[in-house]
Amino acid sequence: MPKSDLPLTFLSTFFYQKRQVKTEETDGYNAVQVGYDQVADYKITKPEVGHCGKAGVPPMRHLEEFRLVGAPTHELGAQLNPTDIFKKDDVVDVRGTSIGKGWQGAVKKYGFARGLMTHGSKSHRQHGSVGAGTSPGRIFPGKKMHSQMGNELVTAKKLVVMRVEADCIIVKGSVPGKRGNLLRIAPAKIVGKTIPHKLTAKLQAA
Repeated sequence: MPKSDLPLTFLSTFFYQKRQVKTEETDGYNAVQVGYDQVADYKITKPEVGHCGKAGVPPMRHLEEFRLVGAPTHELGAQLNPTDIFKKDDVVDVRGTSIGKGWQGAVKKYGFARGLMTHGSKSHRQHGSVGAGTSPGRIFPGKKMHSQMGNELVTAKKLVVMRVEADCIIVKGSVPGKRGNLLRIAPAKIVGKTIPHKLTAKLQAA
């Protein structure tokens, strides 16, 4: 692939509104709750409608909370623009639901080796023995077996932002899910840079 060719993903963005502001004095930590996708009030629960009304924003289908290092500066009900949050060369984590692939066997899901495909073989694509004998006489939790594949929360970490516009964010690389999937974009968690190292936190506390 030529050096000028880069795998990019265009992420469509919306205008977000703050639904709640949390501070260390009131909640023990700093965070903001952001809502998006305005809907009619009968499409969400009454407690959610009241929560939006208290913040002075219309009913929103989706709600997400983002932790902050310092105290929030935006006012309640204010609109957030992607160009005010992200900029070129930022490193972000993108979380979403992966594409569901249905019920799959261990050969496809975990890369197990298959058996002989000859006429006398009795284990073409079976995963083999799963028990542990008479004692304990059960299958241990977490055993790799045939099961549902995909359709789970996945985070694509440390993606570089290539461009930010009013209606989209362009990142380098791929993101979880298919087209139209709902994603959560946040600054990447890098120990020692965006989040403190455990040893550093202990020394500061001491």
